[in-house]
Amino acid sequence: MEETIGVTSAAQIPKQRGEALLDTAVRYAEERHWDVFPGTWLESVEGVEQCSCGDTACDAPGAHPAREDWATQATGSATVARRLWQKQPKASILLPTGRTFDAIDVPETAGFLALARMERMELTLGPVTCTPDRRMQFFVLPGATAKVPDLVRKLGWPPAAIDLTALGEGTYVAGPPTRFGAIGAVQWACRPTAANRWLPDAEEIISPLAYACGREARR
Repeated sequence: MEETIGVTSAAQIPKQRGEALLDTAVRYAEERHWDVFPGTWLESVEGVEQCSCGDTACDAPGAHPAREDWATQATGSATVARRLWQKQPKASILLPTGRTFDAIDVPETAGFLALARMERMELTLGPVTCTPDRRMQFFVLPGATAKVPDLVRKLGWPPAAIDLTALGEGTYVAGPPTRFGAIGAVQWACRPTAANRWLPDAEEIISPLAYACGREARR
């Protein structure tokens, strides 16, 4: 299984700190063939970092789309990505789901429990993000949104009873090292590497994820 947070890695995408967002966004497009688009960013106002959207009560400061037509702005071209971030180098890196990947979103505690279980099962994983608001997103092949509810039911869980959501067309995830206001940056729990370029299908990892989320729901 790919290494988790806290384990030294030789993976090249991306360094967690001290690297321009522009360079990382370009590499996502160039090396992973992921679509990317620039989101909002953080601005210092009287010594306090606030979201560029201007809403002082923003629930995802510096980590949400900057415009309503973000889906049309998303690009898989490294050249276009470079041009977009040159215009606003502090813009967050957002990755639309439903294109080259979907994502299964779960609570962080359930996600790490599932990762340990997957390691014991020797399952092949795709990249996995860990967000500062204590969520984890497991990258899977597109089409997960249509499959996941039935897969969860077949495992004996009512979908509404567990905190597990498939993100597909029309949604997005924040790519590392995007920051969420003052609470921290998105990190890789499992980094993108050559070994996980081919993503698993949702069916391959849904059992340990549903089990972990169900266990959390019972607590």
